[in-house]
Amino acid sequence: MTTKVLGKNAIQSSLKGIKILDNIERNQTGIKYGLDIWNVYDFLFRDKNNLPKLKVLEISIPSSSNYIVESKSMKLYLNEFYNISFKKDSLLIAKIKTDLEKIIHSDVRVRFINKFDPEPSYLNINDTTAVKSKSNSLLKFNGFRSICPVTSQPDFANVYIYSDKQISIKWVREYLMSYQDQGDFHEQCIEAIFNDVNDEYNCEHLEVCGRFQRRGGIDINPIRGNKKNILFKNFREFNQ
Repeated sequence: MTTKVLGKNAIQSSLKGIKILDNIERNQTGIKYGLDIWNVYDFLFRDKNNLPKLKVLEISIPSSSNYIVESKSMKLYLNEFYNISFKKDSLLIAKIKTDLEKIIHSDVRVRFINKFDPEPSYLNINDTTAVKSKSNSLLKFNGFRSICPVTSQPDFANVYIYSDKQISIKWVREYLMSYQDQGDFHEQCIEAIFNDVNDEYNCEHLEVCGRFQRRGGIDINPIRGNKKNILFKNFREFNQ
């Protein structure tokens, strides 16, 4: 995979704005529904009076898009807005939306958010004594770890699994722990988890969500499911 900035120490000065954005072709796995929610915690720009404004930016990319945005190029692109003035917030949102849609060739949702949704109720599989989950219930695994295939740096997350079938706690716990030394991007990890759980239990309703920890002020949270109406919202455990 050839990229403009990922894994490189220096950046060409000529790469600015949309030109710095890298797209990566998705490895489509046949999962029908889902999206990737990007939370940009440290988004700085200037208002109509040329004064700085710091907000949290949410970017939602459908999992059906043919491309995703490489995260380092996204960070560098968004960091350039600190010195750009906009008469209205809506003009800024429209600018980012247009640029990203040109890169991934798909619709993108962009908005500012003031707070996250509350964390849903769950069974914590790290400390439960239950042998199996209940049907139509939500499981949470705390401390998921995977390895970036390019930088070899670890990524951390909490993984949530909703299933209409009973799931062996021991099986799913050991399965999720098996990722600790594996290399893959956030999106591919969650898609693999969805497919492996579905292969094991043949679920009529299955949804998997990875709430990854932020890197460079941005977190990426993939959600994959087999129902059109996605259960998971943009929530944070600590709501910050």
